[in-house]
Amino acid sequence: MILRLRALIIKELLAILRDKRSRLLLVVPPLMQMIIFSFAATLEVKNVSLGILNEDSGQASNELAQRFHASRTFRHITYLKGDAEVAPLIDSQGAILVMRIADDFSRRVESGQPASVQFILDGRRSNAAQIVQGYASQIVSRFSEELASSVPGAPSVKLLERNWFNPNLNYVWFTVPSLIGVLSTLIGLIVTGLSVARERELGTFDQLLVSPLKPFEILLGKTIPSFLLAYCEGLLILGVAVFVFRVPFNGSVLLLLGGLAVFLLAIVGIGLFISSLARTQQQAVLGAFVFMVPAMLMSGFATPVENMPPWLQVVAEGNPLKHFMIIIKGVFLKDMPPAIVAANAWPILVIALVTLGAASWLFRSRLE
Repeated sequence: MILRLRALIIKELLAILRDKRSRLLLVVPPLMQMIIFSFAATLEVKNVSLGILNEDSGQASNELAQRFHASRTFRHITYLKGDAEVAPLIDSQGAILVMRIADDFSRRVESGQPASVQFILDGRRSNAAQIVQGYASQIVSRFSEELASSVPGAPSVKLLERNWFNPNLNYVWFTVPSLIGVLSTLIGLIVTGLSVARERELGTFDQLLVSPLKPFEILLGKTIPSFLLAYCEGLLILGVAVFVFRVPFNGSVLLLLGGLAVFLLAIVGIGLFISSLARTQQQAVLGAFVFMVPAMLMSGFATPVENMPPWLQVVAEGNPLKHFMIIIKGVFLKDMPPAIVAANAWPILVIALVTLGAASWLFRSRLE
């Protein structure tokens, strides 16, 4: 029995190692995912974008603002001129935190009266907002302690915190809408990825080729069912989020449905490309997995994209899930304007055109 088992093990190892595709799948995807995991899968919040609305020109307020400049956590600081600039900055995710210093801050500190600083946080990213709030609170607390030690009788600086779009930082409000994008991606990739590979593996692909169907019609017939199934999956999760988890829906239904349709076109294009490339269903599933894991890591679902190195942030721009996460959370938790939805939808549309075009070209070339 041992000899027979040994012979079978050697046979299987040789079958895998002699196949060029199998060798590539054993080496390239793990290395690629290791690199992406190392830089993207981090719970540390850094390179945070901060907005400062300093309505006071006194020494105390300027010194407090400089403390944030000296912090390694806050790298991108935008100075605002008025209250009207706060909402657009947070809406466009230009900053996860806006610190507002009132015009009487320095005067109240010098006169020994209680002074306060307001934090306005983006509650759509509840996990990151809580971590950033902790970092910012430490800076203000140290400033207050040093002020009290250097100036006898100086008052403490109080924090007034306000979370937009998710006042209680309810994690369900952040997670459940994001699952619409994640699970729709999973369904779209698996169903589309297996479509052409399954026909090849079962031997029915040749029957399609000798049928009256043209290559474009075959490709279209593979695309539409996958798109419809993934779209229905997204609508199902949308209904569960609203009616079961009671996540407030504050935006436009039409904008969300349109954004979902454009997003799924990109996912179906990626799935068709994988399916046209794979010869077996096993290769198609592995190809979908190779795309799915990095796409989730670089989408901002678990960790903010701003934490990643600049080169990885550039790569994340080619991830349709990253752009759709902004749309889904913005439309769900706030009434995101159509202009901002369109600004995040057009990159997805470009990705869809590229992936569908590449899948069509690869499908035709494999037929030849």
